[in-house]
Amino acid sequence: MAEIEKEDIDSENAGADEYTACFEDDFEDYEDDFEVCDGDDDSFNELEPKEKIEELPLARKKEIQEIQKAINAENERIGKLSCRLSQKPGLLEDENSSPARAPVCGIFIDFATASRRQKSRTQALKQKTRSTKLLRLIDLDFSFTFSLLDLPPVNEYDMYIRNFGKKNTKQAYVQYNEDNVDRDIQTEEIETRGVWTQHPGEGTAVSGGSMSGDPRDVAAAPKVDTPRLSSFLRAACQVIAVLLEEDRVGAEPSWGPRTQDSTLHISDSSSQLNTSLPFLQNRRVSCLCASQVQRQTVVSVHGPPGAASAPVLDCRYVLCVWDIWQPSGPQKVLICESKVTCCCFSPFKAFLLFAGTVHGSVLVWDLREDSRIHHYVKLGNCFWTFRTATFSTDGILTSVNHRSPVQAIEPISTSVYKKQSFVLSPFSTQEEMSGLSFHIASLDESGVLNVWVVVELPKADIAGSVSDLGLIPGGRIKLVHSAVIQLSDSLSHKGCEFWGATRTLNVKFLPSDPSHFIVGTDVGLISHGTRQDLRVSPKLYKAQQPGMRPVQVNVIDFSPFGEPVFLAGCSDGSIRLHQLTSECPLLQWDSSTNGHAVTGLHWSLTRPAMFLAQDDMSCIYIWDLLESDLGPVAKQLISPDRLVAMTVVGEAEKASGSFLALVLARASGSVDVQYLKRAWAAPVGDELRKLRLLFQEAL
Repeated sequence: MAEIEKEDIDSENAGADEYTACFEDDFEDYEDDFEVCDGDDDSFNELEPKEKIEELPLARKKEIQEIQKAINAENERIGKLSCRLSQKPGLLEDENSSPARAPVCGIFIDFATASRRQKSRTQALKQKTRSTKLLRLIDLDFSFTFSLLDLPPVNEYDMYIRNFGKKNTKQAYVQYNEDNVDRDIQTEEIETRGVWTQHPGEGTAVSGGSMSGDPRDVAAAPKVDTPRLSSFLRAACQVIAVLLEEDRVGAEPSWGPRTQDSTLHISDSSSQLNTSLPFLQNRRVSCLCASQVQRQTVVSVHGPPGAASAPVLDCRYVLCVWDIWQPSGPQKVLICESKVTCCCFSPFKAFLLFAGTVHGSVLVWDLREDSRIHHYVKLGNCFWTFRTATFSTDGILTSVNHRSPVQAIEPISTSVYKKQSFVLSPFSTQEEMSGLSFHIASLDESGVLNVWVVVELPKADIAGSVSDLGLIPGGRIKLVHSAVIQLSDSLSHKGCEFWGATRTLNVKFLPSDPSHFIVGTDVGLISHGTRQDLRVSPKLYKAQQPGMRPVQVNVIDFSPFGEPVFLAGCSDGSIRLHQLTSECPLLQWDSSTNGHAVTGLHWSLTRPAMFLAQDDMSCIYIWDLLESDLGPVAKQLISPDRLVAMTVVGEAEKASGSFLALVLARASGSVDVQYLKRAWAAPVGDELRKLRLLFQEAL
């Protein structure tokens, strides 16, 4: 038995050696599957020297200790199992029958645990082989790379500038001439010299310059400031033009001032505008209008000629923009297809002209436009430019346009416009339009009040506009409809059915508050309203006579001196002075014109207590309320060439240089300027306070 057991032990040791040789490549230590049963635990610990263990790292030592604990636990379990088997009866008999033998010492193999580990190793090997093959197939492509952030390190100089560059220091650049590299070329160097010239030559130094770059030559070169030169030329040309006009008046007295014939008794001197031009002959003036801010600028509306003169102009109305200081010819000439019933200038600069026609259209001319986009007509030996309207509301195919003749057109100005400064020339090319945005109101006889916004386009299109059909090709100004106010509803009252539909004749906006306006009618009433449709008091301004009368309120004019009063001239010859807060007039004159209709009424621009009136019998009346509040203080009959239209021009900024003049249009088509006497033009001391006392007494 001892030999058999020895052979079994040898065979087991040989099998263990073969098993260990098979897996020694995959595992570092194969003693996990074996146990030492020699009964002495310290013998195993002595297999490795203590010196070698101490040389191993701490993690390796912990791993060896765990393995030793597992081997000791397995040995204890096998020992207990062998003890239980020895206690069975069969085993006891064998032990009794068999001779005593020495204790067995050797290595026992746990085949179950080894089999499980073999299977797990095989499965792990398969997974590793599969993952290796898959990684070869799904290998990432590194052909495209990019950097998300490239932050180079900051050098010492940049760090210094970041920390100390803004602490009262200044950077200075020094040229080291490092880029001055000589290169050999085959071409010869061309000698150049810079010189300056002045043409036409004025003075001795008309050219200069040298190769040495003498500073004296640079200092002698003329320095031209183009904007300053342009501003100077505009002002100088205006003065020169006025001086040339004076010389021309002396050379051609046929259309110049005629002190003996044309000067009236109420004026000191007079001048006549040159209406004998070829395109103004046989044309009657129907309307005159002066600019509110540039009082020397006047526009005259001329009807169609009585005889054919030029095919292009025969059937058209002509508008001429005049400067009264240059009467030899108009500044601009405008043409219109329809009859012009009213017109006005822009409220802060006379470079826009608005007009209303009998067909209900509203026109606007931009007087700054280049003349090359308009018509040229040669009349005699001179070429004239006839400007067509920049924008017309005829191109607006909607219901916002007027369907009745336009009776009045007025700018809705504000106090901002009065604070602006203006140069002498009304047609300068500077950017006066910066921030341009104001309103224009047009009133037709049916009681429709349209409010338009004046818009300047940022760029002109010479090809025209597809959306703005009323805009001329190359134009920049257009009108945009803003609001419509139906005045017929507010004018309808009980008892008006007998008179029929009320016609509206004119409109004026309150200078101190442009949201308020008054409208003259053909029943003797003046309506008061606001653009915001608010309640106002009083709603109507009536005459002293009770009831309604078939009387037309032909003209209305506010006081230009800030007083809340206005004048109204009627077709029955009466003139009414109204205060905004009172329904009835402060003063009313019924027989001042002997019953003739008042067709013109204007406050004086230099005196607060003076105004002028015109009737349909070609007579002019001058009122001075401080001298007499019962009637006019002067009267002037215009004959034999009767008066057709009248407007007032003047300046009151300087007491020493103020003037007041009447621009009169005659039935023959001539237009003359009458400069009133000094007594009518010069303001009286403390006149405004005396006028206010007069109003208080009238109340």
